[in-house]
Amino acid sequence: MSTMIKHNYRGKYHFSPKEKWMNDPNGMVYFKGEYHLFYQHHPYGMTWGPMHWGHAVSKDLIVWEELDIALAPDENGMIFSGSAVVDWNNTTGFFENEPGLVAIFTHHLVQEGGDPVQTQSLAYSKDSGRTWTKYEGNPVLKHDTFVDFRDPKVFWHEQTGRWVMVIACGQSVCIYHSGDLKSWTFGSEFGADIGFHGGVWECPDLFALAVDGDSSRQKWVMLVSIGDHPAYKEGSRTQYFTGEFDGVTFMPDEDSYTVRWLDYGRDNYAGVSWSDVPAADGRRLFIGWMSNWKYANLTPTEGFRGAMTVPREIGLGSLADGSVILVQKPVHELERARVPVLELENVSREEAEEALSALQLESYEVTAVVPAGSTFAFKVRKGGRIETVVGVEASRGEVYVDRTKSGLHQFHEHFSGVHAAKLQSPGKTLDLRIFMDLSSVEVFANDGQAVITDLIYPNADSTEISLVSDEERFKLYSLSVYTLVPSAKGSN
Repeated sequence: MSTMIKHNYRGKYHFSPKEKWMNDPNGMVYFKGEYHLFYQHHPYGMTWGPMHWGHAVSKDLIVWEELDIALAPDENGMIFSGSAVVDWNNTTGFFENEPGLVAIFTHHLVQEGGDPVQTQSLAYSKDSGRTWTKYEGNPVLKHDTFVDFRDPKVFWHEQTGRWVMVIACGQSVCIYHSGDLKSWTFGSEFGADIGFHGGVWECPDLFALAVDGDSSRQKWVMLVSIGDHPAYKEGSRTQYFTGEFDGVTFMPDEDSYTVRWLDYGRDNYAGVSWSDVPAADGRRLFIGWMSNWKYANLTPTEGFRGAMTVPREIGLGSLADGSVILVQKPVHELERARVPVLELENVSREEAEEALSALQLESYEVTAVVPAGSTFAFKVRKGGRIETVVGVEASRGEVYVDRTKSGLHQFHEHFSGVHAAKLQSPGKTLDLRIFMDLSSVEVFANDGQAVITDLIYPNADSTEISLVSDEERFKLYSLSVYTLVPSAKGSN
């Protein structure tokens, strides 16, 4: 008599809904000491269905409290993706004595016998997002020709003193502006002759970042997610462009005519940044949906389906040839959840392997610093024939994740695979950070220049970790392993 083992694939430090389906992050905004995360949610099913806005809040980006559903479908349709802002100066007239939150979202109305209609609408909250009132004048923005007209991301543009919206329009991004969030004027359209077009464009974002932390050198960054298309085994993913923005038109730079991906794994999609992070903090904070439309409805979780990436700080870094690329680093708040398990300095492969062989871990972080030009790999969530390989191949100048033996994969033919990212402009050392959770691996290499996010579904007893290298004199300058316990705030 065999016993069916139930696998717990809910991450220990990744947000997922208590139950049922979740996809894109929405309406991320910081207000009165709380980070708000709304998300596409089907509260009555385990696959994509009638979309609501689910809602969670956090004080530290790590521990999340799930709140009541914020927005539910109505006569204008389902509640698709969008954004939220703090209306500090009551430009909308919704607030009297103090600022409040305004959500800007897509209504998706299914029409029998015709194309769905997508329009943009508003809702507002006077109680820190706990309850929401839909604007009686909804929808506030329509389009006569675009079938796909969705995912508005809105921000206040200081230089022109008005709101700006970037919105996905099939194979382009349209840019609108407004003084009150209610009446919108078309400004420009971007994307006709640039970027990857092997799928519908979705979930744009637009913001300015300092290059190498130098506030005197700024560029604007546009994110655009690309939907799944049968012709491409990669499925859904996110590209980015850099350039200039004058409040009306985004002008890409020369580097943007090469397709560049935010993440070279398969499972970081539809991510956008938080609004209204205080200037004193200064970070551009980002989170993505940790799945892929190729197989999102099929993943083998129980009771819930869908999780977010770890929150990240995104920035711009320059390479040796002068080009500028996007870099991502896990938010520093994650370090408060660390409980040290292993800390080594200047050790050989054999010494590191012996120390790692004593560990049995499910959710943890590995940080390693090695000489540039090293070839090596960590085998994580290992046990029996199951292993996920996270490695660096110096001859190809790549970091990679191999999930061909990572556990369950039969639910989709394209789930199994090896995913690699180029390592650009390494110095004398290479740093690697690996975040393991019960069903995911996130890799940040070379100071966040190369990032890979992948789902995995190992057995519960696949808890070994090892290090391999064919280099006789391979050494590690440092190796640290931490379990991550969000509620512990870094203490035992």
